[in-house]
Formats: sequence, structure tokens, C-alpha cells
Amino acid sequence: MRHFLEVDDLSPAEFSTVLDLAEEPNPEPILAGRGVALIFEKPSNRTRNSTEMAVVGLGGHPISIRGEEIGLAVREPVDDVTRVLARYHRLVGARVFDHAVLEAMAKVDEVPIINLLSDQAHPCQALADLLTLRQRWGDLAGHTIAWVGDGNNVARSLTLACGLAGVDIRLASPAGHELDPVAVDGARARGIEVTFTGDPTEAVAGADAVCTDVWVSMGQEAEQAAREDAFAGYQVDEALMAAAAPDAVFLHCLPAHRGSEVSAAVIDGPASLVFDQAENRMHSARGLLLWLARESGL
Repeated sequence: MRHFLEVDDLSPAEFSTVLDLAEEPNPEPILAGRGVALIFEKPSNRTRNSTEMAVVGLGGHPISIRGEEIGLAVREPVDDVTRVLARYHRLVGARVFDHAVLEAMAKVDEVPIINLLSDQAHPCQALADLLTLRQRWGDLAGHTIAWVGDGNNVARSLTLACGLAGVDIRLASPAGHELDPVAVDGARARGIEVTFTGDPTEAVAGADAVCTDVWVSMGQEAEQAAREDAFAGYQVDEALMAAAAPDAVFLHCLPAHRGSEVSAAVIDGPASLVFDQAENRMHSARGLLLWLARESGL
């Protein structure tokens, strides 16, 4: 059984295939008459809508389930929940607080498990990001992305995806908020250049794309004041974008806080691809679901 807990669960060739399938104009209705369970311990706008419509696009029936309805590892053991859902559905996606929950679900190994977001990774977002850039650039290999801000779950999956796609990445983060070294080693093992710096301008210089995310993620609200102090000077504004390549684009997974991690002039400006990204969450999810269903013999 194939699962998708982090983007490097795919090989480089498989990653490329998923992106190809995302742009398939008439995808096979492989989920016709079948259900897909989507668990949300954390609420979401893009993840729920994009994944539900991806299932519909393959002929299936999505069932979104709030975390409190099943109480993973609280009301009912993770193994039991997974086995029950596997009797009703052909794939199960989950947006969870703790990545270990996804790993426990995957160990049941009865249906493919998809990480819709965890504290460790956001691989579906990375698929959408690279799909968006491939649509703009054509070939991905040989380009450079700059990440400015927190070395969080989104940065982790994006860095690993860059490794799969042959894209160099530079990461600018304040001390104590850098990306974990495991992801860096994984990306470098694919032969790409991964660079760390505390200077956003150094990271962005000549880059083909500039990416950022919120400074305070869901569940970190108690750290807001400290994080805002730490990330002062890391806003992506017009001056920072001017250091990038002349035709550089801007990416943000949303939701965004204008005036915080990004200026309104950048996110609402001509370089911004954020709404293409949002749409591509649906297309890339459809490609992933189609690939997983085929690979798992569903």
C-alpha cells in the first residue's frame, strides 16, 4: 500500500508523474461509486475545498469529518478508527496536530493514508507550489527558490520537493526558527543546493521565486508577541522583491497577514501567484489521488 505522509514518499519520477496527472484534462473516474474520508482536527479553507473537489473530479464521494466526531487516540484508538474507515472508503486523508497519528494510521496499511497537514509536514501544499511554478517556468530544474520566514512544516515539505524537482532553495530564518536538518539532508541527497542565511536579502538575491508563510501558525497563538519580535525584518515587501530576478514570482500558501509577513503591494501585485497556488491545491490533489489509487490497485 502506498501512503503520502511527506512529499519524498515519492521518487523524483513519481513526483513528476503526479504533476502530469494534475494537468490531465479528462482524468479517469477511478473513484466512481467510492468514498474518501477526510479528517480535520484543524479547520481549513483550501484543504477541505480542494480535496473534496479533487475527489469529485475522480467520480468519488468525499466525506469530511471533524476531529471531535471521532476523537483520534482520545475517544477511540487510531488503529480502530483507521480500520473502520477502511471498510467504508478507498482512501483516507487527515489534517492533524501530531504527525505520529498519521504514521499510526499508515501502519494499519489497509488503504492509502494522505497527510493533509501535520505539525511536521504539508506535502500537498508542496505539490501545488511546484505545479504552479512548473506552469510558469516549464522545466523546474535549474531554478532557485528563496524561502523567507519560519522553517516550519510548509518550508520542510517545499525543501524536500525542491530536491525531487532539481530546484535549489535558499532559506532565510531568524536564529531558533531554522528548518530542521533532516529535511535539509534529504534535499541535498538529491543533489540540489540548500543554503541557510539569516539575511533575507541574501536569500532572495537573483531568486526566481520568493516564498513565505505566516509567522504564527495555528496552535502557536501564545507565542505571537515573541514570534513577531523574532521575525521583524523578514517581511516580503517591494524592496525585498526588487533583489530577486526581474521576472521573479511570489508564493504564499495562505491565509496571509498583509503588513506582517508580506506587504499588500507584493501579495496583491503582478508577481503574486497565490491564487493560482490555491487553485492548484485542487488539481495537484486530484493528480495525487489518481496516482495513489492506481498504485494501490483500487
